[in-house]
Amino acid sequence: MSQLDATFIESQRQRLEALRARIIATGDAAGTDEKQWQDAAGNEPQDFGDDGERLAQQDRDEALLAHGEARLPAITRALAKIAEGTYGISDGNGEPIPRARLEAVPESTLTVEEQSALP
Repeated sequence: MSQLDATFIESQRQRLEALRARIIATGDAAGTDEKQWQDAAGNEPQDFGDDGERLAQQDRDEALLAHGEARLPAITRALAKIAEGTYGISDGNGEPIPRARLEAVPESTLTVEEQSALP
């Protein structure tokens, strides 16, 4: 069973829910930004510098979005573990996940060693 106190677990639940909301909002905002850029461009010829700037920003947005979306399943699993009462216990070996790891990466469901062993 987890050695984490209820206050810490509740704090982590709130962090995870806020993180999930922020990732979803980032995805929504990226879609809105792209639509605004397309609407603003219309059928007007664009300066190559403007296009380069827009494409660079789009690449950054897509990288952030992909990273965030990759975290969503782990966040969902961590929230489920809180509901189950198993937050802080590894899904892999059943050992406790150190509090410092959970503070650094609240969606952790494996120990550092187990995570490192994954392909």
